[in-house]
Amino acid sequence: MIYAQRAMFISQSAIIPRDPFSEVLAALGARSVRGTGLEAAGDWAIAFDGRARLKFVAITHGQCWLVLPDHPPEALMQGDVFLLSNTRYTVASDPALEPIDGMSLYASPGQDIVRLGDGRETVMMGGGSGFANGSASFVLNALPAFLRVDRTSPSAEAVARTLKSLQAEVDHGALGGSLVAERLAEILVVEAVRAYVATSSSDSIGWITALADPRIGRALRLMHSDAARRWTVPMLAAEVGMSRSAFTHRFSARVGCPPMDYLIRWRMVLAERKLDAGQAVATVASTVGYNSQSAFAHAFKRTVGRTPRSGN
Repeated sequence: MIYAQRAMFISQSAIIPRDPFSEVLAALGARSVRGTGLEAAGDWAIAFDGRARLKFVAITHGQCWLVLPDHPPEALMQGDVFLLSNTRYTVASDPALEPIDGMSLYASPGQDIVRLGDGRETVMMGGGSGFANGSASFVLNALPAFLRVDRTSPSAEAVARTLKSLQAEVDHGALGGSLVAERLAEILVVEAVRAYVATSSSDSIGWITALADPRIGRALRLMHSDAARRWTVPMLAAEVGMSRSAFTHRFSARVGCPPMDYLIRWRMVLAERKLDAGQAVATVASTVGYNSQSAFAHAFKRTVGRTPRSGN
């Protein structure tokens, strides 16, 4: 009995609580974006359209250019990792070249690696996370369309280690390799976001970077850990040791909206996911903190743009 109790205690203490970023990815039904590779030599340029997803592009050998709308061309070298959200982009040996459609090159089932030219002057990989419903903007709007992982950031070593493992899975083609590669791609996205948060300035706006703020980050964690609680601004301010006015000002400046607006948006993200899963409106309303079904329906329509019963 003593051993059983001790084992149970160890098991419970080993549980790692979810952070808000993990909670959001879970609530949005984050899933692996198909992993792809490119091996190229000579003159080449391929373009990809914008998708509501987080995608990384990693250079594992050689060099090339990344071209984005309204952004100077970025020179990429071996070891560089970029995270892209809902934006078009082109990768090329020369940014002046006219690109061909990259989507069509990967259109065939099982066509995960494309080879251009004769050789492997440049080798890159891509992958990431997509979302199951229309709430992807909750994440994408909190991140820039393009971010580069700083090699000097605290996450740089972890990114490099994960990238090396990912490349090994693709190269060796071992049993279960595609599944492992998908999971590593997800980890790489998270590491890239960590690097972004760690190197962001204090005037960056968005709930993801606000997690690094000791007090605002704590308020966000409180709201995410118990979204149904009848939170008020004075309650949250007291929890983080600030006056109501100072807390409201700081939260709005760091997150980009007032505390209660953020809480409502998070509740509606949870509600939309639960409704899509077939839960009853009354049940969902109660789960996300509404005693009144009509009040929930009003908040849902104002935030999401449709009634809870209308479907996507």
